[in-house]
Amino acid sequence: MGSETVSPVKYFLSGGFGGICTVVAGHPLDTIKVRLQTMPITKPNEKPLYTGTLDCAKKTITKEGIRGLYKGMGAPLVGVAPIFAMSFLGYGVGKKLQQKSPDDKLTIPQLFYAGAFSGIFTTIIMAPGERIKCLLQIQHADAEKRYKGPFDCAKQLYREGGLRSIYKV
Repeated sequence: MGSETVSPVKYFLSGGFGGICTVVAGHPLDTIKVRLQTMPITKPNEKPLYTGTLDCAKKTITKEGIRGLYKGMGAPLVGVAPIFAMSFLGYGVGKKLQQKSPDDKLTIPQLFYAGAFSGIFTTIIMAPGERIKCLLQIQHADAEKRYKGPFDCAKQLYREGGLRSIYKV
């Protein structure tokens, strides 16, 4: 069984399409998770903003429509194709760095190291997108909007503190 070379274009397209599907399917649950994690702490005898996942979904849809569940999705959609492409490419490079010849079968720890190697590259793209996504997700319909969208958010963050502000955890 010979080694099969996969074109970087094929990595980019397949990773990009898979990533887009992942974002579209998972983003509503991610929005609910972020809103639950960032809701205000209640005082004694005070009702919480949300009582759980379904309550958060129901209140978000009631106040903001179904689009409320997709707030902040622009940043992950823009970044998902390069992230997945970098991940697939980084994994391939990580494997090649450990092989003496293209036909060498890698051990499980070597495959793990190749996967970890791919993570280094994806983090550079993913970190700012995650920060922007979360900042947009916690903007509720009944509050004054600080950011108009992902690009406005990135610009404001950069103005406030440069790249450090965009990569802030």
